Amino acid sequence: MMENKTELLLEGLSCPNCFAKIEDEIKKLSDVKGVSINFMEKTLSIELNEISRADAVLKEAYQIINHIEPDIIIKDKKLSKHEQKIFIATGLCCESCCVKVEKELRQIDGVKSAMLDYATGKLLLEFMPHANSDRIIKEVRGTAKTIIEKIKIKDEEITVKRQALIYYIQIGIGVLLYAVALFIPLKPEIRFVIFVLSFLCIGIHVLIAAIKNIVRGNFFDENFLMTIATIGAFVLHEYPEAVAVMLFYQIGEMLQEGAISHSRSSIKSLLNIRPEYANIMQGSDLVKISPYEVNVGDVIVVKPGEKIPVDGIVEKGAGFIDTRALTGESVPQSIRPGEEVLSGSIVTNTVLSVKATKTFSNSTVSKIMELIETSTSKKSKTENFITKFAKIYTPVVVFAAFLIAFVPPLLLNAGELGEWVYKALVFLVISCPCALVLSIPLGFFGGIGRASKDGILIKGSNYLEALNQVDTIVFDKTGTLTKGTFKVEKIVTANGFSKDDIVQYTAFAEAYSNHPIALSIISEYGHDVDKKLIESFEEISGMGIIVKTLDKTIVAGNEALMKKEHIIYTPSKDAGTVVYCAINGIFAGYISINDEIKEDAKNLVKQLKKAGIKKTVILSGDNKEIADYVGAQLGFDTVIANLLPEDKVFALEKIISEKKIGNKNKVMFVGDGINDAPVLARADIGVAMGLHGTDVAIESADIIITNDNLEKLLDAFRIAKKTRNVVIQNIILAFTVKAIVLILGSGGLATMWEAVFADVGVALLAVANSLRILKKGNGGKL
Repeated sequence: MMENKTELLLEGLSCPNCFAKIEDEIKKLSDVKGVSINFMEKTLSIELNEISRADAVLKEAYQIINHIEPDIIIKDKKLSKHEQKIFIATGLCCESCCVKVEKELRQIDGVKSAMLDYATGKLLLEFMPHANSDRIIKEVRGTAKTIIEKIKIKDEEITVKRQALIYYIQIGIGVLLYAVALFIPLKPEIRFVIFVLSFLCIGIHVLIAAIKNIVRGNFFDENFLMTIATIGAFVLHEYPEAVAVMLFYQIGEMLQEGAISHSRSSIKSLLNIRPEYANIMQGSDLVKISPYEVNVGDVIVVKPGEKIPVDGIVEKGAGFIDTRALTGESVPQSIRPGEEVLSGSIVTNTVLSVKATKTFSNSTVSKIMELIETSTSKKSKTENFITKFAKIYTPVVVFAAFLIAFVPPLLLNAGELGEWVYKALVFLVISCPCALVLSIPLGFFGGIGRASKDGILIKGSNYLEALNQVDTIVFDKTGTLTKGTFKVEKIVTANGFSKDDIVQYTAFAEAYSNHPIALSIISEYGHDVDKKLIESFEEISGMGIIVKTLDKTIVAGNEALMKKEHIIYTPSKDAGTVVYCAINGIFAGYISINDEIKEDAKNLVKQLKKAGIKKTVILSGDNKEIADYVGAQLGFDTVIANLLPEDKVFALEKIISEKKIGNKNKVMFVGDGINDAPVLARADIGVAMGLHGTDVAIESADIIITNDNLEKLLDAFRIAKKTRNVVIQNIILAFTVKAIVLILGSGGLATMWEAVFADVGVALLAVANSLRILKKGNGGKL
């Protein structure tokens, strides 16, 4: 049974337009809730309405993909290469026989699913975990033979490699024949035949793809354009030019695919945080297992230089770990027994025994990789615009080429037909929009990759683009602008109660809380709280706690709770967080707790103003005196205090609503992830500080800064600005070059040589320009 969402890996698909076509067609399927394409990762995500229809929808999706691009390889992204295998089946006789083969293969022990596509001959097998794949494959071949005698099942990877080798040999023969026809004196007829043979060797794949697409009704792709242009050149007796254009187009495609692969590798090398194995003790032996096989409670051994495979608590060993891949910080972090370590960190100088607190799938490294891998599926407005534009652009240019070819010579008597047809062919060659469609997602992918390396996880290119429109930033105070490491500064007694009474009873009230304020009170108490003595516990959201313990009713919280319980109390004037305490309805006193302002917060507002941020706001649950003090120290424009968690949402909505109508600038909220999920979700851009916030907060946030360094906000703005500049440069470059060649071509001043060089060259330049984002630097001064 499939989950509500599945991800397919589409290997061998390098055309952005084809991705868009596949996405559009799968969206039309019933029971499909949503579809998103990640061109850079070559993944297709399908979200379903009905789980029961999953297998049927997936099969329809396979058919659509194979119909549009029959040569690509489709794999389930969740499965490893050991859990699934693709074969090429030849000798198929009919669709019904394929259905019979599928049915019988699914009965084989160890086969989880089998799917055989008659049109492409591709057989996808999914194995059960730990199944013997060699035995299954042998049985699959035998079972298939009993149904279709002539069937042959070949390993798809070997077949693809063989096809690639044949392709390169064909290109080589084509180039050799082209040189013979070009440089050796031959009779015109023989020369023509050699040019045709050379053209077929070099461009046969393009011709076949164009014909298949035309049969399917898919016109206006690059194969169609190149086929029409080069065959047109043959008709005009421009044989050398026709072959050369096809040759340079093929070389350009190879270079383009190589450049894209290089950029993917460059970005992924920055994010090489996934551990390959885990060491676990089995008896007296240390055995390597997959991180997926580690269970909660298992003790794993991590040696110097190895990555910690799952989140856990150190049981033995002390030393330093390198968290650079997670946080972007180069300074090693000291670690001791009892402390938490995150997966993906590298042990530098010691051997650690770590008790797993999470499985690999739920560990930090998996969440980070998932965020990175799915980030580019959330497209920016620029990407969506270019995709829509490309669908219109190519047909318009083809229609314009038709007008150029026939209107001037036939209707206006302005020159020879052949002359105008040639100009139209130049128009066709330059009309492919790949440089535009390719370079923009690559630019955003590079920006997201650079940010991830610096410890800034951006969940989509739409959020990366939106960073350039932020003019208002709203901050949570505690744990975000302040350290969140609270310490009891003063204990004030009342009505005959002692300091020990107040600390003890308040500690019992806070026993079930993990909030830093509660922990500071428990720390001040200095003893373990026996929770068995707590008879009842009630948390009043945003106010405090009421417990019954030791035959007493304890009320501990803020002034709002004192008023709610009708307790007569003496208000504190201390500039700190105050926890009031009442015992059996009588005010016992209060505890004053202070929180230190972070060092990196002190110059933050000044730097944000330089970056173009017009308004900075603090939202705080603390009293006005504390919040105003922090705001004044840091130079904030507005401070709003005494807010309950739900009040923060209303306060943020008011800030958003106060923006002028027509103002497209964004409001960002920055919080530490504790009780911040609703506000993070409501903001135009929600930023969670650190990986230690709640899972709900990390899920709600649009950007996650993996450490607590506020200066990373400035880095995020710099990267967003640099990414925007690169994307704009790519768009201007592509439009300018294409416009110039189109104008020159229509005027007879550019040949097909210039057209193909311009088309391929622009794509390569755009890819190279996008890679600049990966370079370590300041990302552009603000």
